[in-house]
Parts: sequence; C-alpha cells; structure tokens
Amino acid sequence: MSEPGAAGPSPAAIQVSRIMRPDDANIAGNVHGGTILKMIEEAGAIISTRHCNSQAGEPCVAALARVERTDFLSPMCIGEVANVSAEITYTSRHSVEVQVNVMSENILTGAKRVTNKATLWYVPLSLKNVNKVVEVPPIQYARKEQEDEGKKRYEEQKLDRLETKQRNGDVILPVINPEPHTVGYSQSSLIHLVGPSDCTLLGFVHGGVTMKLMDEVAGIVAARHCKTNIVTASVDAINFHEKIKKGCVITVSGRMTFTSNKSMEIEVFVDADPFVDEPRERYRAVSAFFTYVSLSKEGKPLPVPQLLTETEDEKRRFEEGKGRYLQTKAKRQAQMQQQAAQQ
Repeated sequence: MSEPGAAGPSPAAIQVSRIMRPDDANIAGNVHGGTILKMIEEAGAIISTRHCNSQAGEPCVAALARVERTDFLSPMCIGEVANVSAEITYTSRHSVEVQVNVMSENILTGAKRVTNKATLWYVPLSLKNVNKVVEVPPIQYARKEQEDEGKKRYEEQKLDRLETKQRNGDVILPVINPEPHTVGYSQSSLIHLVGPSDCTLLGFVHGGVTMKLMDEVAGIVAARHCKTNIVTASVDAINFHEKIKKGCVITVSGRMTFTSNKSMEIEVFVDADPFVDEPRERYRAVSAFFTYVSLSKEGKPLPVPQLLTETEDEKRRFEEGKGRYLQTKAKRQAQMQQQAAQQ
C-alpha cells in the first residue's frame, strides 16, 4: 500500500500492530468494536500529523473531524494481532483524508484476514492557537482522476456534516418502568470525566477515546435489548461537531432506533459539560449510528427481537432507520453484483 506521491518528506504509509488482550474483548472473547476504532484513529492521527508537519510552517496536531461509514467485516478475537495500515489519499487546503485497513493475524498459524476498512478526515490545529486551522501540504496524484474523486468525497462529507449538525437537537430522557424491547428499556448513558490521558497535546480528547466510549454505550443498549452476545457490525459516519476539552464531563447516551430481523441500529450522542473555568453550557460534541448483530455461542447470527415503538418520535426514527438499512442493503447488493461481473 502506498500513498499517491506526497509532496515533501511525509511517509507513504504507516502500520500499527498490537496483540488483542482479554481487556480488549467482551465475555465471549470478541474484540470490542471501540477498541478497533481507537486503533484506527491513532493510526490516522499519526500519519496526518506527520504529513501536516512535513514542510516548514506552523507546528500543528491533526484533529479528527469525521469517520465515514465503517463495516466490521469479521470479528477479531483475543490472542490475534491487529495490523492497522493507514495512507493519505486526498488533501484539501485545510483537511486530510486517510484510508485505513485493519487485518487480523493469527500468530500461531500465520492466517490473515481483513476485518475493517475506514475513511477518516482530519483538520490540522495550530499548537500555538487551538482555534486556528493551518494549511495542509498538498499531495501529488498518480492520475488526475484520483484528485477529482477525492474532491468529490470531500464535498459530500462536508455537506453531510452540515446536515447532521442541523438535526442534532435531540435529547434522551429517562423512562420510568419501561416494558421489555421498548426504546426506554434498553437506552443507556455513561458519564466520563475527561482526564489528561484521554487528550492530545492540545488538551482535547482523542477521537479514538470518544469512539470507544460510544461503542461501549451502544453495546450495552444492544445487549439489554436482545440478552445475547452482541458484536459491532458497522458504524455510520461519525461527525465530530466540536472539540471536547480536558476537564469536561461528557455524557454518552444511546438508544435503539431500528431493528431488522438480524440487526439493531443504535443512535449515540456525546454531550460535553465544561467543568472548570468555563462559563459555557452543555453542547453536543459528537453523534453517530452504530449497527450491532446478535450471535449465538457458536458465533452464528441470531434473530433480533422486534423493537416496540410507542411514541410518534420513536416511530419516525424507526422509519428513518429502516430507510438507512434498506439503502445500505441496496448498496451492498450492487457492490456484490459489480464484483461478480468483474470476475
């Protein structure tokens, strides 16, 4: 894997490897999706920060702005090695697109398989002024089409980020004595005080830390709903609307929005409360949709209990989730047909 020819001494690609330990996994031995997302973000942050500092200019740190839809193609298990490879595929004036592949390796047999592919967008923030976005050194492309395709992806994600931010006013309220399989029965929240170990050099939370907490809450929602072993199947685009500063108290909230026969969609919000020397009120920092599947003890997919919607808002969100599900299913079928035609 190689970068399309970077300007300057920036690395073509990097690889980060780590063996999966028991504390990376659930009780069934499947590695948490949040653990993989955190490794993906770390690799992306390293290569984009290196690139943005590859030419003379203002020192900066790359901050995660968005993660495109990510599919978990195969569960990873305790004892396997996660090999995370990252490369820069597009740069605009103020952002960097990083493509990341994750491959699991059985170090006893040497067997390898691809488990994840992800696209991340970073913006470089000045070390001297965290509110200043510095310019990104351009990369050179092997073909003009690569640049045109990258620019199209850039414009699409910018539009989607704006639309997501505009519909981000929802809150999750507690429900008294909810019935099983309702939205209120499985909804969950986690409260976390942001400490130094969670943060970048600029004093803001690593995107990977936030995604790991989001996956943890989404996993609790899914497990409460179906009472079985569950694993992350995919994550829709994660938009980082605002930075979260060290010392903030963050509330990560999740609720079920849609169920198909074998999958569950969970909406997750991250709200930040400035805690020290900050007059600002609580704000929405991150939002995303996670998809989970239920597995038997043998690792086979199980049917998912149907979500019981009670309010008009819950019914509306269910229909919206169904639309996303059908759209994703159609895209996957089209890709499979295209691959079959090429063979």
